[in-house]
Amino acid sequence: MTVNAPALLTGPLTAFEAQALTLDDPRPHPPEDALVQLGHCVMTELLDLVADTALEDFQTTLAETLIGAFHSAAQRIEREADRARDELQRQVRDFNGSEVADTDLQEATQRTRAADVAVRAVEMIRDAAAQAYGLATGEAWQPWRGSVRASRLSAAQIEAREAIRAIKARRTRAVDPGAVVVGFRAAPHADTALDAGRIFDALNWARQTWPDMALAVTGARGGEKLAQKWARSHGVTTVLARADFDRNGRAAPFRANDELLELEPVCVLTLANSLDAARGADLKPFGPALNLAQKAAERGIRCVSVKLRA
Repeated sequence: MTVNAPALLTGPLTAFEAQALTLDDPRPHPPEDALVQLGHCVMTELLDLVADTALEDFQTTLAETLIGAFHSAAQRIEREADRARDELQRQVRDFNGSEVADTDLQEATQRTRAADVAVRAVEMIRDAAAQAYGLATGEAWQPWRGSVRASRLSAAQIEAREAIRAIKARRTRAVDPGAVVVGFRAAPHADTALDAGRIFDALNWARQTWPDMALAVTGARGGEKLAQKWARSHGVTTVLARADFDRNGRAAPFRANDELLELEPVCVLTLANSLDAARGADLKPFGPALNLAQKAAERGIRCVSVKLRA
């Protein structure tokens, strides 16, 4: 693996590079292109190494764990930045004008800025690795827990519980709720080329109807993974109402539907079976997708079957 060494910044600066230059640090900061290249190279090297070997069966686990490591690092540094901000606020509040207090304040400010830049740097590496993984495998990486904010390389991805809290807070303050939510549930086996084409048709229709839409899914495999891939490529925010099997057992997929509906979607799209006759003929319709359609109808929420061209 060869990654270009950080060089002196030349030409127009990116927003990240401009932020890095504000740090009072004599050491150069890796430019954005080098960070992105690192993420791509690390993932490509891993995938190339395990391809056609006995480890190929574990490729997904290895790749997602690698991306997750960068994600965890970004979260850890962000917690350090939050602590630095708390300390900075305390020093500002207690500032007495002395030279010692002034020095401490400057150091706290520097630590906060440095941590913020480091978070963005690690997020770029993570997003580049996730992008390389997606291009190579067609899979969309998602964290086991926590949110992923939008960056130059990826659309935002947030947890449903966080979105629900934000919706309730906005309702209390009686302000504009922001992006409208479109829900989507599909059968795990609805992952053929025919399914993908019809799912993308429905999502394109939804985005044309609600240009500022956010897509709410449970993150299940199959059709919902295809929908997440569409959202990533179109820069659409994804809201994840994950099924919590540890807490809810077999009822988890249906409890996830309740959480999805708490997001107050303007419309839900469902695909309860594969549109490919050879794939779906011997399989029962996917219960959680039918359940979501029924619950949405009971609440007066528009429901569109992906079987029909929207």
